[in-house]
Amino acid sequence: MSLRVSETYAHPPEHATCRRHHADGNLVLVELSPQAVIDQPRDASVPLELLTFGSVRETCPKCQHTHLQLVLRQSSVRVAHLFCADCESCFDAHYSNGTPALTI
Repeated sequence: MSLRVSETYAHPPEHATCRRHHADGNLVLVELSPQAVIDQPRDASVPLELLTFGSVRETCPKCQHTHLQLVLRQSSVRVAHLFCADCESCFDAHYSNGTPALTI
């Protein structure tokens, strides 16, 4: 799978950010198959373009050093997920009590 990732959202300063913090701030990451969340182009030589919406504090459980990128639903993305640009892995995120972390 060939991916071209571009970030389209500039974060506001941290003090202006309104984030809902869950009592248990640690996320549980579950790896997803890229084929299950991203529609693959018919021509494998054409890179797939994903728009990311910023980095999150969580790092990739596989690479263990790369901050994950938030990928929301878009034309070729079926499910919002976290993406590692280094190893091209996709992850779902939820809190330890099972509450989804990527829903609005």
